[in-house]
Amino acid sequence: MQGAGQTPASADLKRVAIAVGVGNFMEWFDWGLYGFFAVVIGKQMFPNDTPATQILATLAIFAVGFVLRPLGGIVLGPIGDKHGRKVALSISLLLMGISTAFLGLLPTYAQIGIWAPILLLVIRCIQGFSTGGEVTGANAFLVESAPMERRGLVGSIGSATSAFALMMASLTALIFTTTLSPADLESWGWRIPFIAAAPLSFAGLYLRLKLEDTPVFNQIKRENRIDHSSLWTKIRKDYRPILLTFAVGAVQGVGYYYLAAFAVNLLIVSVGLTRPLALTISTITLAIYLCLCVVAGHLVDKYGRRSLNIVGTIGFIVLLVPAFKLISTGDVTLIIVGLSMIALCQSLASVSTVVLMVELFPAGSRSTGSATGFNLANVLISGPGPYVATWLGVVTGNPIAPAGYLIAVSVIALPIIFRFLPETKGRDLASDDVPDVNAAPRTAAPQYRH
Repeated sequence: MQGAGQTPASADLKRVAIAVGVGNFMEWFDWGLYGFFAVVIGKQMFPNDTPATQILATLAIFAVGFVLRPLGGIVLGPIGDKHGRKVALSISLLLMGISTAFLGLLPTYAQIGIWAPILLLVIRCIQGFSTGGEVTGANAFLVESAPMERRGLVGSIGSATSAFALMMASLTALIFTTTLSPADLESWGWRIPFIAAAPLSFAGLYLRLKLEDTPVFNQIKRENRIDHSSLWTKIRKDYRPILLTFAVGAVQGVGYYYLAAFAVNLLIVSVGLTRPLALTISTITLAIYLCLCVVAGHLVDKYGRRSLNIVGTIGFIVLLVPAFKLISTGDVTLIIVGLSMIALCQSLASVSTVVLMVELFPAGSRSTGSATGFNLANVLISGPGPYVATWLGVVTGNPIAPAGYLIAVSVIALPIIFRFLPETKGRDLASDDVPDVNAAPRTAAPQYRH
């Protein structure tokens, strides 16, 4: 048991970090590639439409992936609770590897007609399903494998590798955009990153299959405490932590997609930068965010999850308008400063959310509960974020207006988080108890058995 001498040795923990990190990188690298190459893919799959219709159709198919995420969590979450975190993570990575390879090899509309966009839709559905189980499963594997005093730092690997994946996707798009002619990029260039990324997912799958399951799952399996109850029974039992995960996940998710997906479009469309310059700034900002995630991991371990999550949420409310004002100046240095302000708030919200999604739930229903709350927040609140932000900018003509959506989500979530979110630092992850959400305002760090 963690806290009782069964935490993995340092070498084993490194293997866990690498195996989970490689898979997590693969998941988000693909998502980033699709977003950065959306315009090119649209021309290949919807050639008879106008450019505006092409990009909208491509982004609509991108959005379908979010819709399938809850289903992936509903299916893979219980698998993780019943058969092990490793099994669920291996399935999600296998699905992502296969679908990524098919995306890179997908025939165009000119070759197979209407079947091209249909197959693209199917591939994105599989990838969305896969990601729905990957995110929360990876978080659980990392945090359950970490020493109690280093859960924040080890959990930050999930946030850091997703940032690294998007940074590399942005850099890849920049390199291909600047080195290939438009004709070569559209005919074959965009396919290379997807095809090249597929072997990485299978390498990650191999590493994951070589791992032992987490100490927590092994303990509850050894003690015959695996929860075989129905999905609905688990949701009814864990509805409070599910709702809290929804709240913190909504703030974290909107901030993440602002930083990862919306920023590039904002710089190109509203600020008027060239695409290569916007991608360069995005790459720099994501590198800064990656470093901030590691720092946030240390802070979460030292000061707790609740306080850091609240600070990050308040930061969005207070700093977002000044950040967008800096971004709207068009000055590269000020843009990076503004985006770094968002990255600072996001790192606190993201890393604390990673640990909270694990510590808020009983051991036997952790994968199911965290996947349900977090993925619902993504499909209902976070996923539409870049589109709502774009709409606000178009309707108002004000480059600062897109900040309104993330501010609104943070304002709504803050009182819920402040009133009900408990401090879970020191929680026994093998426990079947549910933290008392009503104790949050009165107790800074409730004690749990070890």
